[in-house]
Amino acid sequence: MQWLNRVQSFLYCNENGFWGTFLESQRTCVCHTGVNLCQRPIPCVIGGNNSCAMCSLANISQCGSCNKGYKLYRGRCEPQNVDSERSEQFISFETDLDFQDLELKYLLQKMDSRLYIHTTFISNEIRLETFFDPRWRKRMSLTLKSNKNRMDYLHMIIGLSMKICQMRNSSIDPMFFVYVNPFSGSHSEGWSMPFGEHGYPRWEKVRLQNSQCFNWTLLLGNRWKTFFETVHIYLRSRAKIPTGLRNDTGQGPVDLGDPNKRQIYIKISDIQVFGYSLRFNGDLLRSAVQQVNQSYTQGSQFYSSSSVMLLLLDIRDRINRLAPPSAPGKPQLDLFSCMLKHRLKLNNSEMIRVNHALDMYSTEILKQSDHLTTKLC
Repeated sequence: MQWLNRVQSFLYCNENGFWGTFLESQRTCVCHTGVNLCQRPIPCVIGGNNSCAMCSLANISQCGSCNKGYKLYRGRCEPQNVDSERSEQFISFETDLDFQDLELKYLLQKMDSRLYIHTTFISNEIRLETFFDPRWRKRMSLTLKSNKNRMDYLHMIIGLSMKICQMRNSSIDPMFFVYVNPFSGSHSEGWSMPFGEHGYPRWEKVRLQNSQCFNWTLLLGNRWKTFFETVHIYLRSRAKIPTGLRNDTGQGPVDLGDPNKRQIYIKISDIQVFGYSLRFNGDLLRSAVQQVNQSYTQGSQFYSSSSVMLLLLDIRDRINRLAPPSAPGKPQLDLFSCMLKHRLKLNNSEMIRVNHALDMYSTEILKQSDHLTTKLC
């Protein structure tokens, strides 16, 4: 089969002007230069069980869909403990807006209204469509207040967009720090978006035609979509400040008549969260959680209802898989406990009992490895 190896080597090991040999058993290239620069993306493996049912259109080396009994998790297929249709009765994880990555990117670039989520803009420091001095930190928030207004839904963020206008010859280079509260709670119960780290996307900046305005877009897509209730945005700026303004506090009124100050002012004309909402049956989920909680409290055989345990394990897994990326070797954030606390209103003791019961069932009955997470709420 030398001819097949030659074809594979030509297809997958011919990049950046370097050549290599394809190793079928390891699905990798051995580059002739000794430096791994010759390898192109290698297609995913299509087959049964945990192999891909189809490769992703956006990244051919990752799975785009999985076989029955398996679920897609960031490019690979892993077994699911229960029929996903049962979990759908509690949280509608699968929606009509589950587009392929290329479709999703196209819709986000076009700012398709189907992906709009209507949030409330809150800031004591910034007003939309008004110039301001960004040299010192400014804070703004986009929130949903679901516990009051939309109790039957959880919300997913897949992108964020801002239109920022600057004065001509501006020396300002805005920097954004974004914190996400997944299910409400205090600011300390949010996590920071790690732009450019662990494969996480960066802001994309595009200048609008015949304008001093720019569209700043963050595309999370299917890989990094996650739950959100509130998005906190902190704006700082890097700028070459004119000598006469270096001791200026920047806290006074905006003076558009001063040519020195004009070049440092900016305004945010629009800000939009993109995503969609998932139907959430809080009463039904609370009933299942309380079954586990009461059995655990009474010291009875809390694995007796295997269907409930498997169901909650599946829901916990599917929620926590939507956590942000973590550093290599570190556990992911525990979003499931945040949902228990803020949407089901469980106290800390109840949250601990439920998670401990699920962990014991997973390790002792299912013989699976420990579920390690980092506390967020």
